[in-house]
Amino acid sequence: MPRTKPTKKIDVLGDLDLRPEEAVRDYLESKAQKKYFIKPPNADSAGDSIELLYIHNTREHDEMLKLQEQMLVNSKRQSKINKARVKHMYETQEKLRQRFIDVNSFIKDCADKKRIAEKAINDEKQLHEELSEDIKNFKTSITELTTFREALKATVEELQPYEKVLEEVVSVSDIFVSPKDCMDRCDALMLAQLEISKLENKKLQEIEEMRQHMVKITNEAALTVLGLKNDLSKLERSYRESRAQCSKWEKILTRTKNVISSNYLEKQRNIGAINVLYNLLCRRRDKTSNIPRDSMEKQLDFIKDELMILTELLKEFEKKDESKNIEAYC
Repeated sequence: MPRTKPTKKIDVLGDLDLRPEEAVRDYLESKAQKKYFIKPPNADSAGDSIELLYIHNTREHDEMLKLQEQMLVNSKRQSKINKARVKHMYETQEKLRQRFIDVNSFIKDCADKKRIAEKAINDEKQLHEELSEDIKNFKTSITELTTFREALKATVEELQPYEKVLEEVVSVSDIFVSPKDCMDRCDALMLAQLEISKLENKKLQEIEEMRQHMVKITNEAALTVLGLKNDLSKLERSYRESRAQCSKWEKILTRTKNVISSNYLEKQRNIGAINVLYNLLCRRRDKTSNIPRDSMEKQLDFIKDELMILTELLKEFEKKDESKNIEAYC
């Protein structure tokens, strides 16, 4: 049945005539030619007109514009979030760097304090040794003076019953003028004994003060060393935790690197296998391999076409074999 091609369509500006010189020509419905063949619509459907197609396209266009606007808003929001994350990452990095600097400075200060404390302890030990030597000397002097005092008392007691003998000795002796002179000399000895006692008490007091001072200095040094040990133990625990975290991330990065390298090797092997198969098929066709190695899609399309041809040939061979088997059976 002859049909005429529509000469008008609905546009934004109104009705537009499409090639009026060909508008009156008849078009035959024929399957022998494709240039002027127009497929008729179904009997029970009106089909889509130009207006409906325009409306559908306009709606799709509006939907695409909305979708594009949403994607733009999402992309801007995601870019803001990424900027905030990058900023937070830089701030965290700066905080960690400052913390590392503070910890390093604290470690150096602790090392300096430890060195100063050790130096003070060595000085105090040396002073303690010197004072111990002085104490030993003082004790030796005190022992000698005590022995001298006891001997002097015993001598005086022994000489008391011999006062007459002393007078006789004074009268006979040229050293003592009178018994009073002898007694004065004895008093001088007693005064010397009192001075020795005072000096002994003074030295004992000085020794006690030195001992208390040494105990105080030793306690302060022990507290300082204990505080430094506690600080060093805290730093050691923090260092161990940081080392464990670094080891954990190092293992994760190592596994990630191995997976990436294995995937890359697998990809290269697949590309090599595709290239080898492509070269084999080209040699089978006596054709030069013009497609480069990087163009995998073109090589795969060529391999697909060749495999389809080989599949069809295999089917034809199977059909011929079946026909030959049937004829031989008959």
